[in-house]
Amino acid sequence: MDVNTFIEDMERLAPPELAEDFDAGKIGLIVEGAPEFSTVCCALDATPAVVKEAVRKNAGMLVVHHTPLWTPLTSVTGSTAALMRDVLSARMNIWVMHTNYDHAEEGVNDALAELLSLTDTVPLSLGLVGSCPVTLEEISRRLGCPLRVWGNLTRPGRLAVVAGSGFDPEILTEAKEKGADAFLSAELKHSIARFAPLPCIEATHYALEAPAMKRLAARRRWHYIDDTPVLRTVP
Repeated sequence: MDVNTFIEDMERLAPPELAEDFDAGKIGLIVEGAPEFSTVCCALDATPAVVKEAVRKNAGMLVVHHTPLWTPLTSVTGSTAALMRDVLSARMNIWVMHTNYDHAEEGVNDALAELLSLTDTVPLSLGLVGSCPVTLEEISRRLGCPLRVWGNLTRPGRLAVVAGSGFDPEILTEAKEKGADAFLSAELKHSIARFAPLPCIEATHYALEAPAMKRLAARRRWHYIDDTPVLRTVP
């Protein structure tokens, strides 16, 4: 595939203008490799393990949700140098779609809603609200991670979902106004939990966003590379 054809396709899928301002310069083709390629790999993060597996599969393009280069570089050393050495020596392109994919139709939050069998969905400024027919235990099973529930909640009911770190007071208020009974996201701060207008269900960032990348890879017949963070709960 020609890289320019690939770029046009990806920008139709997740238009760059949908991205939040803080993603400026951090989405799209962030590493330029070979102009032609035949193998595409997909993952949530461009971790060292993911990059090595993509290289092993002779990938010419690695599509990820999170950029490996969050801050401007003034030197290329340490772990960044090690990662880039593998990428550049393989002439592998890296394509990032972050908040533009969060906001896109059929994007990150729609994939999460599909995984949890949400129906009668309505959009939020970020994420959506839908009727959830499954139990908290089943949500945990489908996500593949433990849940922490803040507040009194036995069943999700009308569930607001925001993939990634979505416990924002304004979005919580919006979700309540749109009929949500509970709110599912990741990385909840204590100060927000104490004053949240809804019970909060806290999952992991990876579990909430990886389903979209898995679904994308399946639909495009790409190779999905799983690199689940090591996590255990201690009673």
